[in-house]
Amino acid sequence: MKNVEQLTFEEAFAELEEVVRKLEAGGLTLEESLALYERGRRLAAYCSRKLDEAELKVQQLLPDGTLAPFELD
Repeated sequence: MKNVEQLTFEEAFAELEEVVRKLEAGGLTLEESLALYERGRRLAAYCSRKLDEAELKVQQLLPDGTLAPFELD
């Protein structure tokens, strides 16, 4: 299992989805559940941080520094 910081956002998000699926399915020992929960918290924090970094980059690219609303045509 890779260190969370070595994962791409997509890898981390996919693993987080798998962790949630396993926890929701149940049938795990207490120790397994705790280990998965801890891994999930680290993955969630990492994904959140990556999204915040991406938002900051987008804001820096826009002329007035604000995010423009996303509109589908």
